[in-house]
Amino acid sequence: MNKNDFPIFRNNPGLIYLDNSATAQKPEAVIKAIGNFYEHTNANIHRGIYTLSQKATLAYEDARNRIIKFFSGRFI
Repeated sequence: MNKNDFPIFRNNPGLIYLDNSATAQKPEAVIKAIGNFYEHTNANIHRGIYTLSQKATLAYEDARNRIIKFFSGRFI
């Protein structure tokens, strides 16, 4: 991952951003994933019995499991 993956830097040449403790800049892949979720799956997780909520819950659990798998064994 490099600076070109972040739209904020493409749209603001020369920007040096040092305020990550307050707000971290997002790479384009994250921005697209969030937009896709809001456009197609946005619903409460673990709270609804309707289809959209179940779809959101599955997406949440899948992401959670992928993160666990990624970090598994890395912090022993």
